[in-house]
Amino acid sequence: MENYFKLKEHKTDVKTEVLAGITTFMTMAYILAVNPGILSAAGMDAGGVFTATALSAAIATLIMALYAKYPFALAPGMGLNAFFAFTVVGHMGKSWQFALTAVLIEGIIFILLSAINVREAIFDSIPVSLKNAVSVGIGLFIAFIGLEGAGIIVAGDGTLLALGDLTAMAPVVAVIGLLLTGFLFAKNVKGALLIGILVSTLIGIPLGVTMLPENFSGLVSLPPSVSDIAFKFVGFDEIFSWEMLVVVFTFLFVDIFDTVGTLAGVASKADMLDENGKLPRVGKALMADAVGTVAGACLGTSTITTFVESASGVAEGGRTGLTSLTTAVMFALALFFAPLFIIIPAAATAPALIIVGLFMMSPIKRIDLEDFTEAIPAFLTIVMMPFAYSIAEGIVFGMVSYTVLKAITGRSKEVSLTMWALSIVFILRIIFM
Repeated sequence: MENYFKLKEHKTDVKTEVLAGITTFMTMAYILAVNPGILSAAGMDAGGVFTATALSAAIATLIMALYAKYPFALAPGMGLNAFFAFTVVGHMGKSWQFALTAVLIEGIIFILLSAINVREAIFDSIPVSLKNAVSVGIGLFIAFIGLEGAGIIVAGDGTLLALGDLTAMAPVVAVIGLLLTGFLFAKNVKGALLIGILVSTLIGIPLGVTMLPENFSGLVSLPPSVSDIAFKFVGFDEIFSWEMLVVVFTFLFVDIFDTVGTLAGVASKADMLDENGKLPRVGKALMADAVGTVAGACLGTSTITTFVESASGVAEGGRTGLTSLTTAVMFALALFFAPLFIIIPAAATAPALIIVGLFMMSPIKRIDLEDFTEAIPAFLTIVMMPFAYSIAEGIVFGMVSYTVLKAITGRSKEVSLTMWALSIVFILRIIFM
């Protein structure tokens, strides 16, 4: 482990990395329950989607661990799965086989783009100030996900957002978990996030928030078959169509900038970026995402992406591929212990996500708030992630405003050609799509 992952060089050890990997898994285990629920709305077999979700997450995260050696975990992305089920299948009226084919094509294109370093060039072109802003924006976004999942924040009656009923049991569990986790961090207890999740889950049992299975003897079982959803692709007549082009482009756009944003933000928080703001081996990390997407499409699930919840493992001290290797093993185990992992309620993971949101804020200190051509784009990146509920859209607002402000203030030389090209593409996308 020491020789392969260079633990001492990264100032970590096996215990810290394993705890970090388990913590990452705990904060993203909800995808095992949520993804089958969403894709089954498109007509797919829920049991098969569960297996495809766990297996594709294990494969992609294993590649990240052993090939890129970063503490980032991957799984079918939220938002992308909703687009798959509710837009492509629900609104456009296409079959889930059509949507699955679009995911496969997207993954193949990703592999090609990663092989020729296009995605790496996009990552490197983002200014350091925006990379730091992405970290902060992701912090707010992930905290918002936690608050929403616990019912602390809800859709308001006549307002976009409102405070939920804090006397309801789910918010009570989340608040107790938040205070407990905060106490553990204040006392420098190792594994504070993981302990907080587990204790919150236990507290949720008598309060009716944690729903235990009726039959504990069924906790261990063989995973459901993927035979009904694996390798179910449409023919060439549908592949070469305008609708397929639009769907593939949308998958490409969101996945590229969600992944790039997550890598930039979490790496910035973990001080993994070099003096030029670049992430060493970023091409390998992006390749793990691309190969994972192809594997996921073949197994029968939506686009694989790097999960923002990886920040929880980094917050626990995870710095190498041993963290993601642990997460991959947990996903593999989940195939056989599905009911056990699915009982963890959103109210139990919410405290971890909220605390991680705090940890992700620190890079704001590295943003020059006196230079408004840097500060305004950084601010737009930060606020648009939670407000638009999208990492990708936050990056769009930040990059376009950065390019325009630098240009109109006579500092266009500070903008790279890649930034100019991307900004133009973003503007065209807004106008025509």
